Amino acid sequence: MLRFMPVGDSMTIGSAGEHTWRYRLWQHLCTAYGGPFTLVGPRETLHDPVTDAPTSHAYADPGFPRAHLAGWGEGWQHMVPLIGETVRSCRADVLLVSLGLIDLGFYTNAEQTAANVRAFIAEARAAGPRIRMAVMPVIRNIRVEADPAFAEQVAHFNELLAKTVADLDEPDSSLLLVPPPASYDFHVDTYDGTHPNESGEHRIAGAFAEAMWRGWGLGGPYGAV
Repeated sequence: MLRFMPVGDSMTIGSAGEHTWRYRLWQHLCTAYGGPFTLVGPRETLHDPVTDAPTSHAYADPGFPRAHLAGWGEGWQHMVPLIGETVRSCRADVLLVSLGLIDLGFYTNAEQTAANVRAFIAEARAAGPRIRMAVMPVIRNIRVEADPAFAEQVAHFNELLAKTVADLDEPDSSLLLVPPPASYDFHVDTYDGTHPNESGEHRIAGAFAEAMWRGWGLGGPYGAV
């Protein structure tokens, strides 16, 4: 059984009552991937906006395999110390990673964030030498439009991320850079300028699906937007 683990920040964990892009991708793989698979991770909850904590189990579809490694306000630097043991304990085969916005917004600059990417990859491979990782660059959000200095850091980090993925890609442990959804527009595809609404969830899931299909021959083209 192929074991996917979503790794991310608030855009990945989602909030109470949401489907999340994790769900949209799971739906796609249920029809496009021909073998057994599941989602794995040490966490299962959604963020509860009332308590401002990851305590909600109010998924829109209770049948969804909800496991993940994602957290509101978490970034690359938060995941580095967690990823090794998580890969080991969850026996993950493929990491679906969407991180960086939090790091650049609050903790580290582009170079420091890229260094944490390298540390994350090293820790994941130490735990699972054949692990594959599909990594999405930072997607434009409302702060990118409002803050030119932040926008510059995002663009610089995305360039460093692409170079890192190319440099560290290995035949036995493939790294895949997921092109951000070309049509993603935070004015339309989010509910607050950052967090995806239904169309945004589909676009993010579609980006992962298309990248894995084209890069690894896994699954098929994403049809639901």
